[in-house]
Amino acid sequence: MPILSGEATVVKNAGSHFLLSPLPQWTPFPALLKGKVRLKGSTLTNPVSVGDHVLFSVEVEEGMGLGDVDVLSPAVISEILPRKNYIIRKSTNLSRQSHVIASNIDMAYIIVSLFFPQIKLPFLDRILVTCEVYGVPVTIVLNKVDLYREEAGEYLEDFHRIYESAGYRVMETSVLTGEGIAALREDCRDRVCLLSGESGVGKSSIIKAIDPSLDPKVGEISISHLQGRHTTSLYEMYPIATGGYIIDSPGLRGFGLVDLDPSEIALYFPEMFRLSPKCRFSPCTHTHEPGCAVKEALESGEVSPERYSSYLGMLEKDGKFRVK
Repeated sequence: MPILSGEATVVKNAGSHFLLSPLPQWTPFPALLKGKVRLKGSTLTNPVSVGDHVLFSVEVEEGMGLGDVDVLSPAVISEILPRKNYIIRKSTNLSRQSHVIASNIDMAYIIVSLFFPQIKLPFLDRILVTCEVYGVPVTIVLNKVDLYREEAGEYLEDFHRIYESAGYRVMETSVLTGEGIAALREDCRDRVCLLSGESGVGKSSIIKAIDPSLDPKVGEISISHLQGRHTTSLYEMYPIATGGYIIDSPGLRGFGLVDLDPSEIALYFPEMFRLSPKCRFSPCTHTHEPGCAVKEALESGEVSPERYSSYLGMLEKDGKFRVK
């Protein structure tokens, strides 16, 4: 039988089963992971992630193309190509294992809400540090602003001050009123974008607002029946009408840092990294040393106490990654 082979992008991850598509062509087809490739990712819960570029091969009948590949005779992923970047977190329940959320991302949009649910800044800061470590451009999307702008205007201003002074872009959105949705939609144009955040922040509603034809809970091609009764959380990429792709991930309940030495953490707080050359000692932990520029900036308000508190929490390495 003829064999089709080539390069494609992982557009859906359902445990040990995947959908691939040779982007920018959108023709998803099912695939499985070759055993020896799986062993290479022994410290990961998922050696292959959505957004990965992979090599594949599949037997087909004469005259058939990728659109004819069936779940009963899926393609086989033989190699994972080098990633330009990725977002990884330590597994909540398996402290020795890690999970790659997505890879090859042009922009990560971290969806948060000041209230409903109430934001946990240390949780957000862990995600931002990880984006800095692994080279992922990031934007903070402050959602549901229609619910609390008038009643919590001061908190809203404080949030902007904390993160914009650190060097992050903050966008405000409301699915109910449509505020900020057009700007976010345009921002996603011709990009591979990850939308992620804590459960309940309105991520799925934002995706539907960006492209009303999408339903993040229902994919065009289902491979869930291959998983049996105990299905895993789905990570999936969708093409959007304006061009580009959105990666949808399950709501996060915890976020542990991976392979980051405590002495390096300050390097990934942009506001601290900018100040560190002015510290009297190098390296400086920015905790107790005299002549520390970061501590001086903390006293003057240039570094926010909220971000500094998150930094100290990461230094402690207490292993408590779950949002409480």
